[in-house]
Amino acid sequence: MERTLNDAMDYARTFLHTGKVATYIPELAKGDSEQLGACLITTDGEVYRVGDWQQEFTIQSISKTITLIMALQVAGYEKVFSKVGVEPTGDAFNSLVRLETKTAHPLNPMINAGAIATASCCMDVKDPFGEFLELTRRLCRRDTIHLNEAVFQSEKKAGMRNRSMAYLMEDDNILEYDAEDVVDLYFRMCSLSVNAEDLANYALVLAHNGVDPRSGEHLLDDWIVRIVKTLMVTCGMYDASGEFAMKVGIPAKSGVGGGIMGTVERKMGLAVFNPALDPKGNSVGAYRVMEYLSHYLGLHYFSGSNSMI
Repeated sequence: MERTLNDAMDYARTFLHTGKVATYIPELAKGDSEQLGACLITTDGEVYRVGDWQQEFTIQSISKTITLIMALQVAGYEKVFSKVGVEPTGDAFNSLVRLETKTAHPLNPMINAGAIATASCCMDVKDPFGEFLELTRRLCRRDTIHLNEAVFQSEKKAGMRNRSMAYLMEDDNILEYDAEDVVDLYFRMCSLSVNAEDLANYALVLAHNGVDPRSGEHLLDDWIVRIVKTLMVTCGMYDASGEFAMKVGIPAKSGVGGGIMGTVERKMGLAVFNPALDPKGNSVGAYRVMEYLSHYLGLHYFSGSNSMI
């Protein structure tokens, strides 16, 4: 397994020059496009770490999966999906085009508008960000995960497009709280500092329907995990989700901080970090590592291969 993971890293490095770091959030422009790290954790607790796996980066849109989990826990299925849909979109992750129609509900929770709507469903508790942070720490198995204040402030300063989405949804009564308060929570959720092992820990819990196979602890209800993994398959890679489903074939979620988290049913949790992004906002290096591993380990959900076993 370790050799295959290193081979995947070598394969991915040949593509890094094709990507660019995110610049629309100024703090993210400081990222090093050559950094590449990965962590893979198997069901039996074997941990494989390579490259820049310890490098911290902000979770960005991978947080949308945890936001959805919290929203479902706090507000329940009916309320959450009265605010946001479940269908894929061919639009960019930060598009607001469809919010300008008479039916302004965002299409799914994995795009910015949808995540803002689900974040609003988390605000019925006294300290929504505190509870979100605690949930993230439990799922990632690290109690020192924290807010990256510099990225948070950078997102706030550059976040006019997200504010526009929030005000459109507030006007249509999708948001039940002040748009500025909801967007502030959303920016904080996206600005947590994590590393590849943190996200691989979280992905392993998803792979086992909410149970950490190493401790036996039941962290999430299986019906919530089912919803999250389904939306990761159909919407988790923005408007490249269909291509990723064909080439890699595992539930995954990307973020413009450079991370991609993937989960393989009953087998492993996987996370890769590389800040070089393709035009659709997905990490070039992380995508290629997962593509290689899927092929050589037989991870695709429609593959008949059991080569990793």
